[in-house]
Amino acid sequence: MVIAIVMFAAIQLFPPERTNPPVDPARTLEAHVAIPADIAAILERSCRDCHSNETTWPWYSYVAPASWLLAYDVREARGEMNFSEWGDYDAEDASHLLEEACEMVEAGEMPLPPYTWLHPGAKLSEADVARLCEWTEAARSELASHTPAGEDEVPHEH
Repeated sequence: MVIAIVMFAAIQLFPPERTNPPVDPARTLEAHVAIPADIAAILERSCRDCHSNETTWPWYSYVAPASWLLAYDVREARGEMNFSEWGDYDAEDASHLLEEACEMVEAGEMPLPPYTWLHPGAKLSEADVARLCEWTEAARSELASHTPAGEDEVPHEH
């Protein structure tokens, strides 16, 4: 038992990086596509903690080994799709990410089950999924309509 306590204490000396890089409002998802209030609410409660630079780091993100897992999940999620750095995606990539987001929520793969176990309010209802997919299709159309033929850049202004 003493060895287990010492080992638990020792792993606390190796905290993961828990960062929230600065957010430039001109590069965010909101700066590039219209987000209705109901969609903004869904994204806020079910997606932003992992898919943005505005993660709320809960108390357990400071206790190893949970801290390592959480930091890894956030790092991976930001690498897949980051609402705070949306301006870095060209129109084709942005459209693909929106399409993939719909597919992932329809398949029940997002939000991740461990996240919804700890954050039950993040679980998506069937209506949430349908509405998100409806919005992603509209957002993809919006992106396509703002992209002149032959250009792959997402506009910085509407």
